[in-house]
Amino acid sequence: MIESLHISNYALIDQINIDFHSGLNIITGETGAGKSIILGALSLILGERADTKIVRNPQQKAIIEAIFSVKQYVSLKAYCNENDIEWDDNQCILRREILPNGRSRAFVNDSPVSLSQLQSIAVHLVDIHSQHQNRLISSSEYQLQIIDTLANNSELLSEYVSRFNAFKIALKRLKNAKELISKNSSDKDYFLFQLQQIKELNLVAGEQIELEKDKEILSNLTDIKLHLNFILSALSTDNINAISLLKEASDNCNHISSFVEDTKNLTERLESARIEIQDIADTLDCYNSKLNADPQELEYIEQRLNSIYSLQHRHNVNSVEELINIKNDLESKLNALENSDEHLAQLEHEAKQSQRYALEIAKEISASRKKEAIKFAELLKERAFPLGMKNLECKVDVSNTSSLRPNGIDNVEFLFAFNKNQDLLPVGGTASGGEISRLMLSIKSIIADKMQLPSIIFDEVDTGVSGDVANRMGEMMQNIGKSIQVIAITHLPQVAAKGDWHYKVYKEDDEISTNTHIKQLTHEERVNEIAIMLSGSSVEKTAIANARALLNQK
Repeated sequence: MIESLHISNYALIDQINIDFHSGLNIITGETGAGKSIILGALSLILGERADTKIVRNPQQKAIIEAIFSVKQYVSLKAYCNENDIEWDDNQCILRREILPNGRSRAFVNDSPVSLSQLQSIAVHLVDIHSQHQNRLISSSEYQLQIIDTLANNSELLSEYVSRFNAFKIALKRLKNAKELISKNSSDKDYFLFQLQQIKELNLVAGEQIELEKDKEILSNLTDIKLHLNFILSALSTDNINAISLLKEASDNCNHISSFVEDTKNLTERLESARIEIQDIADTLDCYNSKLNADPQELEYIEQRLNSIYSLQHRHNVNSVEELINIKNDLESKLNALENSDEHLAQLEHEAKQSQRYALEIAKEISASRKKEAIKFAELLKERAFPLGMKNLECKVDVSNTSSLRPNGIDNVEFLFAFNKNQDLLPVGGTASGGEISRLMLSIKSIIADKMQLPSIIFDEVDTGVSGDVANRMGEMMQNIGKSIQVIAITHLPQVAAKGDWHYKVYKEDDEISTNTHIKQLTHEERVNEIAIMLSGSSVEKTAIANARALLNQK
């Protein structure tokens, strides 16, 4: 439940702090006092979009913070753990900050979160029901959600969604395969032509690099041999060359070894250098002997490279390896065309099988819905009867669709008749605003135990009713408050008197501005507030007596 709400620098609110309690919390106040402002602030921490106009002092940020008691809410704890959001087993703190420049920030237990994450968490914490939301009852999706909630279909629906998604994936694979086979079939002759061109070259990975290197050598053969001959002359072939000079130096160094200290070591080093130079000369001589000008070889290399380059240009690639990949891909496509019937048959089998799996659980969900629909219709009549709807007839029509949908195979439609001898019709075309409000309150009372929410807020859902019906609506809210926390904003004294706790919203003017405040009323203050609601601005003795009587009825 909501333990406390803090609002600062928001619209007409400078700063307020409210502590709420379990049971039925009543909020009253004159029209324009700021009840909707408080509700609007609360909606921000539930993920609603922010408007910079609500920032009271443009030099400061607006802050809305609510503390919820969340003991035993395992699903919410799991969500926070999965998204690296801090968690406390006792309290969950939601905070929204609206900066003057229009930016906003959201926090859960001091962990920064996105707006979508804030909304995902808020849906586990509180349900705000206003007159605007009365239109939800006309939504087939909302009607279906009510039946599923009462039927405890959450686990079945989770399994169905998994199977339905698998079916959609299988259908997509089948569709893509058909489209690809159809396209490839029309391109088959072209594929064969391309494949033949590549195969004719008999390409080998890495050959392009080798060919380009050989071409470079043969094209510069004269210059290469000129340099090689110069090197060989310097090292070994000239009359005076490096090898012979090193031999002489080594011999002379050996002759003086008995006279000069350490010359033996120098002799060994000179001999090692001579052997290394000799090896270099032999290697270069071997390489030089292999370099022969062969015009036919150069011509072959150039023709081969030109053929490769031409094919690369045609396929917009830069290497032999890419051409080989294209060849493999063409072979794969042609092979798939050859085996397309078997491939499509396999994909069709998989799609039908996944459809059958999804349909099995969809039928189970449908049976559950139909069973619950009958019970719900009777229970709704029973709950609505004390609210002045004694002639209400209700039917929940659950009909099967021709195909699988994200929520199953059912269409759900609530049909109502509010008067005798009236045909059952969809609620949107037959109910008044007051009737819809009473219907929604009855529905909320039915699903309160199933909602698994800490709190529910009713925003003037009693508009348009009075007298005994208003009294009964108050009793219904009071009964809901025995299961979950209820916060009700009301103008009706009969409803206000049913509250376990009573808060008054009011405005005060100072020298420069108007400020909205809220306070929890004492018993006597509550008597006066209800008396005002009964009689108007002046508090008469009869109104006081009536107010006490209403409170004593509670």
